Amino acid sequence: MSEVGARITIAGTSGDAGKTLLSLGLLGAWRRRKLKTVAFKKGPDFIDAAWLGRAAGQTARNLDSFLMDDRAILRSFVTHAAGADIAVIEGNRGIHDGRDAQGTHSTAALAAMLESPVILIHQVRKATRTAAAAMMGCCTFDSRITIAGVVLNGVAGKRHRDVITESLAAAGGPPVVGAIPQLDGSFLPGRHLGLVTPEEHPVPEKVLQQATDIVSEYVDIDRVFALAGAATPLSNSEPPVVSAPVGGGAVRLGYFRDSAFSFYYPENLEALRRAGAELIAVSSLTDTMLPETLDGLYLGGGFPETHAVRLADNSKMRESVRRAAAAGMPMYAECGGLVYLGESLTVDDRMYPLAGVFPVRLTLEKKPQGHGYARLIVDSDNPFFAAGTLINAHEFHYTHITESVDDVHTACAVDFGAGALAGRDGLTTGRVMACYAHLHALGTPAWAPAFIRLAREYRAGRIAGPHMGCHVCCAVSGA
Repeated sequence: MSEVGARITIAGTSGDAGKTLLSLGLLGAWRRRKLKTVAFKKGPDFIDAAWLGRAAGQTARNLDSFLMDDRAILRSFVTHAAGADIAVIEGNRGIHDGRDAQGTHSTAALAAMLESPVILIHQVRKATRTAAAAMMGCCTFDSRITIAGVVLNGVAGKRHRDVITESLAAAGGPPVVGAIPQLDGSFLPGRHLGLVTPEEHPVPEKVLQQATDIVSEYVDIDRVFALAGAATPLSNSEPPVVSAPVGGGAVRLGYFRDSAFSFYYPENLEALRRAGAELIAVSSLTDTMLPETLDGLYLGGGFPETHAVRLADNSKMRESVRRAAAAGMPMYAECGGLVYLGESLTVDDRMYPLAGVFPVRLTLEKKPQGHGYARLIVDSDNPFFAAGTLINAHEFHYTHITESVDDVHTACAVDFGAGALAGRDGLTTGRVMACYAHLHALGTPAWAPAFIRLAREYRAGRIAGPHMGCHVCCAVSGA
């Protein structure tokens, strides 16, 4: 039976309170002491998880009670945190912010589930006793959690820190375990989807070093470690997820992996491997064609809008993807991947050609076109899912479809969320499916085996020769 001991949840009183700075700095400080760290991100965020993984020295996992059930969360957490000296869970938004007035899917709810002590970080600019009152409110709002300590962020000086500390102590609040001063500028630049990704940052290691230096100087990391170590050991008696490979031998699945496309939940890639895939990284930016031996292609999310010039210039790769889709190669695309499979993307009034698998044109806007949890109901023919399947997912995109050149078949009704086309998502053609929504394999276990079965069908036709390949393609398209 796996067991986890020391663990700490880093929560904020709001978004932009300083959770990522504190989480990265604690991980870096403990790694400097040769401790084995592991990190998790509450919620569906890809970018924070990528930074946390770099800071921890191993892959960070997302824990989200909407995308997966509680049993899957506990199993993932215990499986991946077992053996570490300490586990850090970075929350999202404010500690009690969830999907509804009850705080469903909030950081507090996750901390309660994992029986994890909480360190609360609060932005204290231009406030003293009021800041203490705000933190006390967070501490007493939900009796299921224990806020073991607080970190003040944006402290103007010693008097500022002392007044807040004394006010909190007088009210019976938790100890102040850190006071980070007002910093010049942002230690980590952001943009329309949040932070810049590690893949795109010119010197990611410098960012991690800076965060570590700040937290080491202004936070009592020994006390935080002691508070984390006071947690009751957490165990999980359920066996790890083991899915039998889909019969018929291994298949080769390509997946776009570069600075334009980096949004992949590790569990999604692992599920494909367990089902029988050998994964081949492909660059949409520098490779000029798909490998000839590929049996399928996974196009994750990312930032095609910030790479539009390079994606458009790489006409050979765009044509390679279009031809592969037309020949019956199975493809699954999410968000940025959907954009890539469209005819064009307009950014700042300039139109950039893309792969043209779907006859849709897209535009980048200045405000989010979809942001938050989404639920899809599969109600039409498609290559990947049975009718009636419910897909709990997440979407965050500034692009949207502005023009459909021809009728586009969609497989899913949007129960809630923005979707792609008038309450619909899941564009399909042949063996290709593209959604704005990101699914998680722990919550949608049928996805990976279906992908492998499709890849195996395509592989059988490709190996049989051109005639069989043409037959398979025609059969799929209904010709």
